[in-house]
Amino acid sequence: MNFGFTIWIFFFLVFILPQFNHWMTQKNRQSQLNSFATKRGSNVITMIHRQEKVSFFGIPFYKYIDMDDSEAVLRAIRKTPDDKPIDLILHTPGGLVLPATQIALALNDHPAETRILIPHYAMSGGTLLALACNEVIMDPHAVLGPVDPQIQREEGTATAASSILAADKEKGKDAEDETLMLADISEKAVSQMKNLVNKLTDNPEIVDKLVSGQYTHDYPITPDKAVDFGIPVKTELPDEVYNLMDLYPQTKGGKPSVEYFPSRPTQEQ
Repeated sequence: MNFGFTIWIFFFLVFILPQFNHWMTQKNRQSQLNSFATKRGSNVITMIHRQEKVSFFGIPFYKYIDMDDSEAVLRAIRKTPDDKPIDLILHTPGGLVLPATQIALALNDHPAETRILIPHYAMSGGTLLALACNEVIMDPHAVLGPVDPQIQREEGTATAASSILAADKEKGKDAEDETLMLADISEKAVSQMKNLVNKLTDNPEIVDKLVSGQYTHDYPITPDKAVDFGIPVKTELPDEVYNLMDLYPQTKGGKPSVEYFPSRPTQEQ
C-alpha cells in the first residue's frame, strides 16, 4: 500500500464517511417524519436538545431553547394551515424565556389542535410549551419542571426569583441595595410569568404550583404529579417518537456510556 493511497483512505474515513453518515441520518429523519406526519394527519415539528456535555475543540457547551429555535418553530407554525393539527416532539432542558414565550404563544394561538410529545424531559421553558398545547403526551417516566423565573447574577449564576424575594422579606429595609434591586426585578419576573401561564392554562392551581417557587427549578414533575397539578397528561406515546429519537444521536465525544442488546423474551418450552 503506497503512501498516496493511505492518505486517500485517511481523508475518506475522517471527512467523507462522517458527512455521508450525517446525510443518511438526515434522510432517514425526513422519511420517518413524513411517515409519522401522514399517519397523524398533522405537521410534525421536532425540537431536540441533547443536554449531555459535548465539546468543540475542547470547549464544553450545552444546547437549549434559543432565538434560532424560536425563528424556526414560528416559521413552521406559520406555514401550517389553520385546520391542520401540530405535533411538537420535544426534548429539552429549557432555555431562554423570550424564545420559549414566543413559541408558547404561537402554539396557543394556532386554530387547530396542538399536541406536545415528550419522550424524556421538557424542563423549564419546555414545560411552558407543554402548557400552551391542547394535549400533552409523555412517556410514563418522562418529566416536566417548574417555570419559576431564574434571575441572572453578575457572577454568571442564576437564583430563583422566589428565593430572592424571601431573602428581601427577611432582611427588610436593612437589605443591601443589590438585594433590593434584585427583589424588584424578581417581583416583576414572577408577576409576568404568572400572567403568561394564566393566559396559557387559565388554571390558578397550575400557576401557583409551577411559578411561585414551591419547588426547586429542577424538580421532576412526573405524569402522575402533572395530573395532580391540573395538567391533563396522557402516557400513550407513539413508538414512532422513540424511533425518531434514535436519529438524533449524541454528538461525538459526549456519547453516554450505555450499551444494550435489544431482545425479545423467549417462551419456555
